[in-house]
Amino acid sequence: MGMMAFFHSATTCMPVKHIHLSSAWAVCATWLCLCGPALTWAEEATPLAPLDVHGRTSLTIVEQLRHNHYLRKTLDDTASSEIFDNYLEALDGARVYFTAADVAAMEEHRHELDDALKRGNLGPAFDMFNRHQRRLIDRFEYLLAKLEDGVEALDFSADETLEVDRKDAPWPADEAALDALWDKRLKAAALSMRLNSKPDAEIQELLTKRYRNRLKQARQTKSEDAFGIYVNAFTTAYDPHTRYFSPRVSQNFNINMSLSLEGIGAVLRSEDEYTSVVRLVPAGPAAKTGKIKPADRIISVGQGERGPLIDVVGWRLDDVVELIRGPKGSKVRLEIVPDKAEGQAAKVVQITRNTVKLEEQAARKKLLTLRRGGHDYRIGVIEIPTFYVDFKALKQGDPSYRSTTGDVARLVRELEAEGMDGLVIDLRNNGGGSLQEADKLTGLFIKSGPTVQVRAARKRANVYADDDESLVWD
Repeated sequence: MGMMAFFHSATTCMPVKHIHLSSAWAVCATWLCLCGPALTWAEEATPLAPLDVHGRTSLTIVEQLRHNHYLRKTLDDTASSEIFDNYLEALDGARVYFTAADVAAMEEHRHELDDALKRGNLGPAFDMFNRHQRRLIDRFEYLLAKLEDGVEALDFSADETLEVDRKDAPWPADEAALDALWDKRLKAAALSMRLNSKPDAEIQELLTKRYRNRLKQARQTKSEDAFGIYVNAFTTAYDPHTRYFSPRVSQNFNINMSLSLEGIGAVLRSEDEYTSVVRLVPAGPAAKTGKIKPADRIISVGQGERGPLIDVVGWRLDDVVELIRGPKGSKVRLEIVPDKAEGQAAKVVQITRNTVKLEEQAARKKLLTLRRGGHDYRIGVIEIPTFYVDFKALKQGDPSYRSTTGDVARLVRELEAEGMDGLVIDLRNNGGGSLQEADKLTGLFIKSGPTVQVRAARKRANVYADDDESLVWD
């Protein structure tokens, strides 16, 4: 088992597919110029470098894995090669950015990552990351330049095939091979929109917007992003479930576990250059003002009643969220541009932050009536999306701390009062969470006995068990 401090996992699978590109479509749209002048990597972005804290953190992780990971793997050239492959997969798993020459040049790092990690040296990792960033920006600048001539200028006359899942495909031989691959990807995107009956002018507009947004995201990449990708390539060389959480990711993990945060109670997203409101948490601080609505756009953020308003147009979403969150009782001011359909001028809204409950991931109940053998049975169903617990409140000794076990016990009592005949615990789509909480939850439904065993490095198995013979449902 991986270390709890770095525990998280997510995997996706995709079958190999091909898209056949043909000339079955006639072009009859008016050209619409939407692209500004192309901006180069040198003009727009400075190559990233590791921060001092990243070197120290990597040394800590090396030591933690060496002493505490169950598998006791040696960090040597074999491990270095695996880390290299993991990192290359994380950077360009689809093999659409690097050329074969790029990969050959980076091969010099294959057997040196272990020694570099032991010294806290992240230079090789950032060299690879910066090469990827240059190639990514080159590709989207290339697409934007192609779109300047309009969709009708694309050649759909050739009989071509595009391999969508390129995980096992060879690396493009050179720049010309990359251009040919991205030409096909561009034409596939355009054809997909034509299948949805979109005119070429609209296709050009949508694709230009898409690729500009991708460029903006690339140019906003930070050293912490590069470090996180690399360290997780390292930790997954030990096992696929051992993960590094950056401070910001760790904060979000704790929020998800406690089902609460201190902020304004608004779900936000990045849309073009703006941070827009998706929805408001019912009875949350933002909703209570009555002055903020879904689709409103946030253009600046100020702290307190008199703090300067900071323009956040074009910012990364997580940076905007960081400004808006804050301790309970503190004030934040948002300059809002109402939904464009409203046609109103910008306004400043002051909000007092408070604790916001996130109930979407909480256990929930429903009572179903099923007819069997001429009889109606009332079946209670409790859905548990995750095993959550408010670690902070638990550590502080708060007897009313929020947890899956406490919520489920309450829901069972409510269902009993409603006349439930049977109970189903629905764990479909459960994303995991606190192992201790899963153990406690099991104890609600068994009299006593072991629930799970955990073995750490150099230690005997630790048996989790239920010693309380009381049951919430028998």
